[in-house]
Amino acid sequence: MKVDGLWIGQVAMAVLMNVAFAFAVGSALLGAWLANDAQARIAPARPAWLRAQRSMQASAIVLVLADLGWLLYQAAEMAGVRLPEAFGVVPTMLSQTHVGFGWSVAFAGALVLVLVSFARQTNVLRNALLWLAVIAIAGGKAALGHAADAGVASAAIGMHTVHVLTTSVWGGLVLAAGLSVLPALGTSIARGVLIRTATQLSNVSLVAVVFVLLSGVFNAARGAGNSFLAIETSTWGHVLLLKLALVALALVLGGLNRFQALPRLRRTASTMDAHTFSNLLYLEALAMLGVFAAAAVLSHSVPGFAALG
Repeated sequence: MKVDGLWIGQVAMAVLMNVAFAFAVGSALLGAWLANDAQARIAPARPAWLRAQRSMQASAIVLVLADLGWLLYQAAEMAGVRLPEAFGVVPTMLSQTHVGFGWSVAFAGALVLVLVSFARQTNVLRNALLWLAVIAIAGGKAALGHAADAGVASAAIGMHTVHVLTTSVWGGLVLAAGLSVLPALGTSIARGVLIRTATQLSNVSLVAVVFVLLSGVFNAARGAGNSFLAIETSTWGHVLLLKLALVALALVLGGLNRFQALPRLRRTASTMDAHTFSNLLYLEALAMLGVFAAAAVLSHSVPGFAALG
Protein backbone atom coordinates (compact mmCIF):
# COMPACT_ATOMS: atom_id res chain seq x y z
CA MET A 1 0.00 0.00 0.00
CA LYS A 2 1.46 3.33 -1.08
CA VAL A 3 -0.07 6.38 0.57
CA ASP A 4 0.00 9.01 -2.17
CA GLY A 5 -2.40 11.35 -3.92
CA LEU A 6 -4.05 8.52 -5.85
CA TRP A 7 -4.61 6.45 -2.70
CA ILE A 8 -5.99 9.40 -0.77
CA GLY A 9 -8.33 10.29 -3.62
CA GLN A 10 -9.49 6.71 -3.95
CA VAL A 11 -10.21 6.42 -0.22
CA ALA A 12 -12.03 9.76 -0.25
CA MET A 13 -14.28 8.53 -3.07
CA ALA A 14 -14.85 5.27 -1.18
CA VAL A 15 -15.91 7.20 1.93
CA LEU A 16 -18.39 9.19 -0.17
CA MET A 17 -19.69 5.96 -1.69
CA ASN A 18 -20.20 4.38 1.74
CA VAL A 19 -21.93 7.41 3.25
CA ALA A 20 -24.09 8.17 0.20
CA PHE A 21 -25.26 4.56 -0.12
CA ALA A 22 -26.12 4.33 3.56
CA PHE A 23 -27.88 7.71 3.49
CA ALA A 24 -29.98 6.57 0.52
CA VAL A 25 -30.97 3.30 2.21
CA GLY A 26 -31.85 5.03 5.49
CA SER A 27 -33.82 7.74 3.72
CA ALA A 28 -35.77 5.14 1.72
CA LEU A 29 -36.77 3.30 4.90
CA LEU A 30 -37.75 6.48 6.74
CA GLY A 31 -39.72 7.71 3.73
CA ALA A 32 -41.66 4.44 3.63
CA TRP A 33 -42.45 4.61 7.34
CA LEU A 34 -43.62 8.23 7.14
CA ALA A 35 -45.62 7.92 3.91
CA ASN A 36 -48.99 7.10 5.48
CA ASP A 37 -48.74 9.96 7.99
CA ALA A 38 -47.73 12.47 5.31
CA GLN A 39 -50.58 12.20 2.82
CA ALA A 40 -52.16 15.56 3.64
CA ARG A 41 -50.18 18.69 2.79
CA ILE A 42 -50.67 20.04 6.31
CA ALA A 43 -49.85 16.74 8.05
CA PRO A 44 -47.23 17.11 10.83
CA ALA A 45 -45.19 14.29 9.26
CA ARG A 46 -45.06 15.81 5.78
CA PRO A 47 -41.92 17.99 6.27
CA ALA A 48 -40.00 14.96 7.53
CA TRP A 49 -41.29 12.81 4.65
CA LEU A 50 -40.22 15.44 2.14
CA ARG A 51 -36.78 15.56 3.74
CA ALA A 52 -36.52 11.79 3.43
CA GLN A 53 -37.41 11.96 -0.26
CA ARG A 54 -34.94 14.75 -0.98
CA SER A 55 -32.21 13.07 1.06
CA MET A 56 -32.66 9.89 -0.93
CA GLN A 57 -32.48 11.75 -4.24
CA ALA A 58 -29.41 13.78 -3.27
CA SER A 59 -27.54 10.80 -1.81
CA ALA A 60 -28.29 8.63 -4.86
CA ILE A 61 -26.85 11.31 -7.15
CA VAL A 62 -23.77 11.67 -4.93
CA LEU A 63 -23.35 7.89 -5.02
CA VAL A 64 -23.28 7.87 -8.83
CA LEU A 65 -20.73 10.69 -8.95
CA ALA A 66 -18.57 9.07 -6.25
CA ASP A 67 -18.67 5.77 -8.16
CA LEU A 68 -17.36 7.51 -11.27
CA GLY A 69 -14.62 9.28 -9.32
CA TRP A 70 -13.55 6.05 -7.61
CA LEU A 71 -13.39 4.25 -10.96
CA LEU A 72 -10.99 6.84 -12.36
CA TYR A 73 -8.70 6.69 -9.33
CA GLN A 74 -8.78 2.88 -9.35
CA ALA A 75 -7.87 2.76 -13.04
CA ALA A 76 -4.94 5.12 -12.48
CA GLU A 77 -3.72 3.06 -9.55
CA MET A 78 -4.00 -0.30 -11.34
CA ALA A 79 -2.24 0.97 -14.46
CA GLY A 80 0.35 3.03 -12.63
CA VAL A 81 -0.47 6.18 -14.58
CA ARG A 82 -1.45 9.72 -13.72
CA LEU A 83 -5.10 10.57 -13.24
CA PRO A 84 -5.64 12.29 -16.64
CA GLU A 85 -4.24 9.22 -18.40
CA ALA A 86 -6.60 6.88 -16.56
CA PHE A 87 -9.49 7.59 -18.94
CA GLY A 88 -7.86 5.40 -21.56
CA VAL A 89 -7.43 2.54 -19.09
CA VAL A 90 -11.05 2.44 -17.88
CA PRO A 91 -12.51 0.35 -20.78
CA THR A 92 -9.87 -2.36 -20.31
CA MET A 93 -10.35 -2.43 -16.55
CA LEU A 94 -14.13 -2.72 -16.89
CA SER A 95 -13.97 -5.55 -19.40
CA GLN A 96 -11.06 -7.62 -18.10
CA THR A 97 -10.93 -7.41 -14.28
CA HIS A 98 -13.10 -8.58 -11.40
CA VAL A 99 -12.95 -5.01 -10.07
CA GLY A 100 -14.53 -3.81 -13.28
CA PHE A 101 -17.29 -6.42 -12.98
CA GLY A 102 -18.03 -5.53 -9.36
CA TRP A 103 -18.04 -1.81 -10.12
CA SER A 104 -20.38 -2.30 -13.10
CA VAL A 105 -22.91 -4.15 -10.94
CA ALA A 106 -22.76 -1.50 -8.21
CA PHE A 107 -22.96 1.36 -10.72
CA ALA A 108 -25.95 -0.16 -12.52
CA GLY A 109 -27.68 -0.43 -9.15
CA ALA A 110 -26.83 3.19 -8.35
CA LEU A 111 -28.35 4.38 -11.65
CA VAL A 112 -31.56 2.46 -10.93
CA LEU A 113 -31.58 3.94 -7.42
CA VAL A 114 -31.42 7.46 -8.87
CA LEU A 115 -34.32 6.77 -11.25
CA VAL A 116 -36.43 5.17 -8.51
CA SER A 117 -35.76 8.04 -6.09
CA PHE A 118 -37.42 10.47 -8.53
CA ALA A 119 -40.45 8.23 -9.19
CA ARG A 120 -43.65 10.14 -8.53
CA GLN A 121 -45.69 7.17 -7.31
CA THR A 122 -44.95 4.47 -4.77
CA ASN A 123 -46.07 1.02 -5.86
CA VAL A 124 -44.93 -2.60 -5.81
CA LEU A 125 -42.77 -2.24 -8.94
CA ARG A 126 -41.03 0.85 -7.59
CA ASN A 127 -40.30 -0.82 -4.26
CA ALA A 128 -39.07 -4.00 -5.94
CA LEU A 129 -36.69 -2.04 -8.17
CA LEU A 130 -35.50 -0.02 -5.18
CA TRP A 131 -34.47 -3.03 -3.10
CA LEU A 132 -33.06 -4.94 -6.08
CA ALA A 133 -30.88 -1.89 -6.73
CA VAL A 134 -29.81 -1.78 -3.08
CA ILE A 135 -28.86 -5.47 -3.13
CA ALA A 136 -26.97 -5.02 -6.41
CA ILE A 137 -25.02 -2.08 -4.97
CA ALA A 138 -24.16 -4.03 -1.83
CA GLY A 139 -23.02 -7.04 -3.85
CA GLY A 140 -21.01 -4.91 -6.24
CA LYS A 141 -19.34 -3.03 -3.39
CA ALA A 142 -18.49 -6.34 -1.70
CA ALA A 143 -16.78 -7.47 -4.90
CA LEU A 144 -14.54 -4.39 -4.83
CA GLY A 145 -12.97 -5.33 -1.51
CA HIS A 146 -10.63 -8.04 -0.28
CA ALA A 147 -13.45 -10.60 -0.21
CA ALA A 148 -13.15 -10.84 -4.01
CA ASP A 149 -9.79 -12.60 -3.56
CA ALA A 150 -11.76 -15.74 -2.65
CA GLY A 151 -13.65 -15.62 -5.95
CA VAL A 152 -16.88 -14.04 -7.15
CA ALA A 153 -19.04 -17.00 -6.05
CA SER A 154 -17.65 -17.48 -2.55
CA ALA A 155 -18.77 -17.42 1.06
CA ALA A 156 -16.51 -14.41 1.61
CA ILE A 157 -18.37 -12.37 -1.01
CA GLY A 158 -21.75 -13.46 0.35
CA MET A 159 -20.83 -12.62 3.93
CA HIS A 160 -19.35 -9.27 2.95
CA THR A 161 -22.48 -8.45 0.95
CA VAL A 162 -24.53 -9.08 4.09
CA HIS A 163 -22.12 -6.89 6.05
CA VAL A 164 -22.32 -4.01 3.56
CA LEU A 165 -26.11 -4.25 3.35
CA THR A 166 -26.81 -4.44 7.08
CA THR A 167 -24.23 -1.78 7.92
CA SER A 168 -25.93 0.50 5.42
CA VAL A 169 -29.33 -0.18 7.01
CA TRP A 170 -28.09 0.55 10.54
CA GLY A 171 -25.77 3.40 9.65
CA GLY A 172 -28.13 4.78 7.03
CA LEU A 173 -31.05 4.99 9.44
CA VAL A 174 -28.87 6.73 12.01
CA LEU A 175 -27.41 9.19 9.47
CA ALA A 176 -30.64 10.02 7.67
CA ALA A 177 -32.70 10.27 10.84
CA GLY A 178 -30.14 12.07 12.97
CA LEU A 179 -28.87 14.54 10.38
CA SER A 180 -31.91 15.16 8.19
CA VAL A 181 -35.33 13.65 8.91
CA LEU A 182 -36.06 13.59 12.65
CA PRO A 183 -35.26 17.29 13.24
CA ALA A 184 -38.34 18.00 11.09
CA LEU A 185 -40.46 16.16 13.69
CA GLY A 186 -39.41 18.46 16.52
CA THR A 187 -42.77 20.19 16.97
CA SER A 188 -45.19 19.06 19.66
CA ILE A 189 -47.93 18.23 17.12
CA ALA A 190 -45.56 15.74 15.46
CA ARG A 191 -44.62 14.03 18.74
CA GLY A 192 -46.73 10.93 18.07
CA VAL A 193 -45.11 10.46 14.65
CA LEU A 194 -41.68 10.99 16.19
CA ILE A 195 -42.29 8.28 18.80
CA ARG A 196 -43.57 5.77 16.21
CA THR A 197 -40.67 6.49 13.84
CA ALA A 198 -38.11 6.34 16.63
CA THR A 199 -39.50 2.96 17.73
CA GLN A 200 -39.30 1.56 14.21
CA LEU A 201 -35.79 2.94 13.82
CA SER A 202 -34.67 1.36 17.08
CA ASN A 203 -36.17 -2.05 16.30
CA VAL A 204 -34.81 -2.31 12.76
CA SER A 205 -31.41 -1.02 13.84
CA LEU A 206 -31.22 -3.69 16.55
CA VAL A 207 -31.82 -6.48 14.01
CA ALA A 208 -29.31 -4.93 11.59
CA VAL A 209 -26.67 -4.61 14.33
CA VAL A 210 -26.85 -8.36 15.06
CA PHE A 211 -26.03 -9.16 11.41
CA VAL A 212 -23.38 -6.43 11.29
CA LEU A 213 -21.56 -7.91 14.27
CA LEU A 214 -21.78 -11.52 13.05
CA SER A 215 -20.59 -10.72 9.52
CA GLY A 216 -18.00 -8.29 10.89
CA VAL A 217 -16.43 -11.00 13.05
CA PHE A 218 -16.19 -13.24 9.97
CA ASN A 219 -14.57 -10.50 7.89
CA ALA A 220 -12.14 -9.51 10.64
CA ALA A 221 -11.05 -13.10 11.24
CA ARG A 222 -10.55 -13.63 7.52
CA GLY A 223 -8.59 -10.40 7.08
CA ALA A 224 -6.35 -11.22 10.03
CA GLY A 225 -5.82 -14.80 8.96
CA ASN A 226 -7.21 -15.87 12.37
CA SER A 227 -4.15 -14.28 14.00
CA PHE A 228 -4.21 -11.60 16.70
CA LEU A 229 -0.60 -10.83 15.76
CA ALA A 230 -1.78 -9.54 12.37
CA ILE A 231 -4.10 -7.12 14.13
CA GLU A 232 -1.48 -5.98 16.63
CA THR A 233 1.35 -5.34 14.17
CA SER A 234 -0.22 -4.23 10.86
CA THR A 235 -1.60 -0.89 9.75
CA TRP A 236 -4.74 -2.75 8.65
CA GLY A 237 -5.13 -4.10 12.17
CA HIS A 238 -4.73 -0.66 13.74
CA VAL A 239 -7.42 0.78 11.46
CA LEU A 240 -9.63 -2.19 12.32
CA LEU A 241 -9.25 -1.43 16.03
CA LEU A 242 -10.19 2.20 15.37
CA LYS A 243 -13.26 1.07 13.47
CA LEU A 244 -14.23 -1.28 16.30
CA ALA A 245 -13.86 1.56 18.83
CA LEU A 246 -16.16 3.75 16.75
CA VAL A 247 -18.67 0.91 16.37
CA ALA A 248 -18.58 0.44 20.16
CA LEU A 249 -19.23 4.16 20.65
CA ALA A 250 -22.17 4.04 18.25
CA LEU A 251 -23.54 0.97 20.07
CA VAL A 252 -23.30 2.74 23.44
CA LEU A 253 -25.12 5.79 22.11
CA GLY A 254 -27.74 3.62 20.42
CA GLY A 255 -28.16 1.61 23.62
CA LEU A 256 -28.70 4.77 25.65
CA ASN A 257 -31.40 5.81 23.20
CA ARG A 258 -33.12 2.42 23.11
CA PHE A 259 -33.08 1.58 26.81
CA GLN A 260 -33.28 5.04 28.42
CA ALA A 261 -34.26 7.93 26.16
CA LEU A 262 -36.91 6.16 24.07
CA PRO A 263 -38.84 4.55 26.98
CA ARG A 264 -38.84 7.91 28.77
CA LEU A 265 -40.04 9.64 25.60
CA ARG A 266 -42.89 7.14 25.28
CA ARG A 267 -43.97 7.82 28.87
CA THR A 268 -43.77 11.61 28.85
CA ALA A 269 -43.90 12.69 25.19
CA SER A 270 -42.12 15.81 26.44
CA THR A 271 -40.04 18.20 24.37
CA MET A 272 -37.01 17.68 26.59
CA ASP A 273 -37.07 13.90 26.13
CA ALA A 274 -37.60 14.31 22.38
CA HIS A 275 -34.51 16.53 22.25
CA THR A 276 -32.54 13.99 24.29
CA PHE A 277 -33.39 11.23 21.82
CA SER A 278 -32.53 13.41 18.81
CA ASN A 279 -29.26 14.63 20.34
CA LEU A 280 -28.09 11.09 21.12
CA LEU A 281 -29.03 10.04 17.59
CA TYR A 282 -27.04 12.99 16.19
CA LEU A 283 -23.95 11.91 18.15
CA GLU A 284 -24.44 8.33 16.95
CA ALA A 285 -24.57 9.64 13.38
CA LEU A 286 -21.21 11.37 13.85
CA ALA A 287 -19.73 8.10 15.12
CA MET A 288 -21.16 6.27 12.09
CA LEU A 289 -19.43 8.73 9.75
CA GLY A 290 -16.18 7.66 11.38
CA VAL A 291 -17.11 3.99 10.95
CA PHE A 292 -17.72 4.44 7.22
CA ALA A 293 -14.45 6.34 6.83
CA ALA A 294 -12.51 3.60 8.64
CA ALA A 295 -14.22 0.96 6.51
CA ALA A 296 -13.04 2.75 3.35
CA VAL A 297 -9.45 2.83 4.62
CA LEU A 298 -9.62 -0.88 5.52
CA SER A 299 -10.83 -1.86 2.06
CA HIS A 300 -7.90 0.00 0.49
CA SER A 301 -5.23 -1.31 2.87
CA VAL A 302 -3.23 -4.54 2.73
CA PRO A 303 -4.99 -7.14 4.92
CA GLY A 304 -3.29 -8.07 8.15
CA PHE A 305 -2.43 -11.62 7.12
CA ALA A 306 -0.86 -10.43 3.86
CA ALA A 307 1.17 -7.74 5.64
CA LEU A 308 2.71 -10.48 7.81
CA GLY A 309 3.54 -12.53 4.74
